[in-house]
Amino acid sequence: MTAPWAEGRAATEPHEAAGTRKQRSLPGQRVAPDAQPPDAELLRRHVEGDPDAFSQLFLRHRDRLWAVAVRTLADPEEAADALQDAMISAFRRAGGFRGDSAVTTWLHRIVINACLDRLRRKAARPAARGADERALDNLALGRAIPDPSSASDTTIDVHAALRTLPADQQAVLVLVDMLGYPVADAAEILGISPGTVKSRCARGRARLLPRLAHLRRAAGPRAGNRSAAGNVSPAQGGGDGQP
Repeated sequence: MTAPWAEGRAATEPHEAAGTRKQRSLPGQRVAPDAQPPDAELLRRHVEGDPDAFSQLFLRHRDRLWAVAVRTLADPEEAADALQDAMISAFRRAGGFRGDSAVTTWLHRIVINACLDRLRRKAARPAARGADERALDNLALGRAIPDPSSASDTTIDVHAALRTLPADQQAVLVLVDMLGYPVADAAEILGISPGTVKSRCARGRARLLPRLAHLRRAAGPRAGNRSAAGNVSPAQGGGDGQP
C-alpha cells in the first residue's frame, strides 16, 4: 500500500535540466547553439553580472521548488514567503556555490532550510500555540486555504497530521513520500546521511499512522504493508540513530 501521506506525489525529475545534455551531430552537420544552457552555466553567468541568468534558472525549477515549499508548510502564503526568502538568499550567495552538488540540489537545500526556519520559529512561539492549534483544526475541517496541487480530503488530513511532527521529520517525508525523491537525493538536499533520512522517515511514519489510520481503513482490503519511497517500514529504524 502506498503510504497515505504520499497521495498525489509528483514523479521524480532529473536533477539537471535537459539543457545539460550535449547534442550530437552527424559528419558535416552544423549544430545550432544550445538554447538551454546547463544550470551551472546560468549560475556562472549570474555571478558574472548577466541580469537575466538567475531568472532563467529560477523559472526552470520554479514548479518543483514551489511544490517543496507548499507541501512542507501546508500554507500557500507561508510557502510563497519562504520561497521568496530562499531565492533572495540564493541570488546573493551564488558566488559561494562551489559545484560540490548539482545546482538544483543547492536550490532545494536553500528552500528546505527557509521552510524549516519558519517551522522552528513558529514552534518557538508559545503564545501563538493556540492560534496554531486553531489553524490545524481549520485544516482538518477543510476551511483553510488548500494546497493548490490538491484539494482532496486526504491531502487536508495529511497536512494536518504532518504539522504534528518535528520539522526535520516533516522535511524528509515531504521529499521522500510526497514528492518521490530517492533517499540518496533527499539526503543530499538536506545535507544528512541516507541512514538518517531512513530513520527520520521511519519515525515520522510511525507517528503518522495512528493519526491517519482512517485513511488506511478507507483503502479497504487492498491495503498492504508496503510503504512508499524505499519501502522503509515504521519498525525499520535504520541509519545512524538521529531523530
